[in-house]
Amino acid sequence: MLLKECLTHIRTQLDNVVDFWLKHSHDTVHGGFFTCLGKDGHVYDEMKYVWLQGRQVWMYCRLYRTMGRFCKPEILEAAKTGGEFLRKNARVLGSSNPWKCAFCLTRDGRAVKVQRSIFSECFYIMAMDELSRVTDDKDLQLEAEQMMEQIIYWVRVDSSGLGRPSLPGDVPTNSMAVPMMLLCLVQQLTEGREEAVTQKYKELGNWCVEQILQHIQRGGTAILENVSVNGEELPGCQGRLQNPGHALEAGWFLLQYSAMWGDDNLQKTAINKFVELPYQNGWDKKHGGLFYFLDVDHHCPTQLEWNMKLWWPHCEALIAFLMAYSQTKKPELLERFYQIYEYTFKHFPDNDSGEWYGYLTQEGKVALDFKGGPFKGFFHVPRSLFMCECILTDLLAKHN
Repeated sequence: MLLKECLTHIRTQLDNVVDFWLKHSHDTVHGGFFTCLGKDGHVYDEMKYVWLQGRQVWMYCRLYRTMGRFCKPEILEAAKTGGEFLRKNARVLGSSNPWKCAFCLTRDGRAVKVQRSIFSECFYIMAMDELSRVTDDKDLQLEAEQMMEQIIYWVRVDSSGLGRPSLPGDVPTNSMAVPMMLLCLVQQLTEGREEAVTQKYKELGNWCVEQILQHIQRGGTAILENVSVNGEELPGCQGRLQNPGHALEAGWFLLQYSAMWGDDNLQKTAINKFVELPYQNGWDKKHGGLFYFLDVDHHCPTQLEWNMKLWWPHCEALIAFLMAYSQTKKPELLERFYQIYEYTFKHFPDNDSGEWYGYLTQEGKVALDFKGGPFKGFFHVPRSLFMCECILTDLLAKHN
């Protein structure tokens, strides 16, 4: 009965969130999406962030392709025009590398800023690959795979094309965000594809898993966000940093990969170290909710917002615990899901204006009431709701 109630509530929440973005975020003049949306959906900044554009295209396509009630012409059309805006404007014209994407654009698509990272390009790949699936456009799939080859080169061979200067005091680092994102892309590009594509990315997927597992530190008692390229703890604040939400997201990425390859040992490691451990270390026992950042030695993290409660770690926790339960049927995992579920839906949704708040104080009060910005777009909330709805539907179908 509780699972049925959760499913009904989550389905209603997903409908609400989709409606909010359909109503407020579309730029009907230049294409693409506004993501800087106030409490009631008004646009307070017309800047367009490439990674959020890609995420929104991906999310629309995934909903359109896999959930019948979202198979609507307006969703497909929004995804297609968003994809066109990206293909026309995302890559930086005149740069030394034709695959480098901007971080943000003006409303009409002129590049404003480039970051020395791979994440704009990663979400460009997700958008193009998923769009190729709903339009049956093989050119989009090819473009996604070509950009993927460039990212692999940047990460594993030579990163100079990203524009980062080599400085004498800079220590090479394995930041968990990079192998996590590449593993996500491996799963995106291989899902439902022919065996040749799966085999093409198998070695990369295994490498990503190995890189992620290096972040299990302190004798298995902590997941650290940054380690050396040899898998050793780094000195200082950077080395002590924990990000519970990121670890939980890595956890369900690993669970998906372990299910894909039937790897029981990886499944156990994913649950014990990347799902349960970040929850144990990151849950605020006084006020509830997950801390944003932590210092493994209990110093104050350099990120001053460390004790705030943000939307996306809770979204990842919902997916991680529900997926872990669906694979193992261990009741304690379901109990954790309920605890996170109750906190999340008590504090984040705005039942009056729609969508979710993103930034709460440690006590759980709304600190900032906007619904979208440079980092919060149409992605973490709808992806979490979408995935939880799918898992719950499957669980209940098997139960019946």
